[in-house]
Amino acid sequence: MRGPSIRFDNVGLALGGAQILQDVSFSIAPGEIHCVIGPNGGGKTSLIRSLLGQMPHTGTIAVNWGDTRTIGYVPQALDFDKTLPVTVDDFMAMVCQKRRPAFIGLSKANRPRAEAALARVGLVGKNKRKLGSLSGGERQRILVAQALIPEPAMLVLDEPMTSMDEIGAERFVQVIQELSGEGVTVIWIAHDLAQVRALAANVTCINRTVLFTGPPKQVLANFNAEELFTQVLQVAAEPVRAAKAGAA
Repeated sequence: MRGPSIRFDNVGLALGGAQILQDVSFSIAPGEIHCVIGPNGGGKTSLIRSLLGQMPHTGTIAVNWGDTRTIGYVPQALDFDKTLPVTVDDFMAMVCQKRRPAFIGLSKANRPRAEAALARVGLVGKNKRKLGSLSGGERQRILVAQALIPEPAMLVLDEPMTSMDEIGAERFVQVIQELSGEGVTVIWIAHDLAQVRALAANVTCINRTVLFTGPPKQVLANFNAEELFTQVLQVAAEPVRAAKAGAA
């Protein structure tokens, strides 16, 4: 597997008269883990959606594909009606099968792929469970598993660890490292400083435009960058604090 290299050149995005992104330029090497950080509302998700062709933009986003053009995508959360009688198998069938209806179940050809993906994220034996009965962390791991089924050359992660439990987080980190080692290009919107330092080959900080980009040990060693990242963490923690306060 050889993942693509990616180049953002003067990317801009305006919606409803508001400038979301402006003059965003940086590059991602094939097979690297590249983290994107920045404050809430700074344009990180908009940039990812522009990369995926979901939002109009100015400038150029060049993806230099290698052997395959498959993309895996993991959103922040799975938004669905928890009362629906949808099992893990049903969900994986929706991902795997284009022609066979999901309610019929996984085909014999697709079942091994789905089971292998679930095993990789530590969810063996959960395939008959209803999605609504799983914990938030388990559902997040299901999202990671479905992104692995097409054997992606590029994996796009939009803050996938927001509700992930400790076991799931450990599995997730292991999978990401393995994929990068296999040549998969990983673009990861992240907010955990320790993980960025430990896992990313490069990090880009965006607040409408690029504030800094480069190896995390180098750019985060700068005091101003460290201070900014602390602010990012504080902003990311606010919803969690509010939820805890409401539950008290």
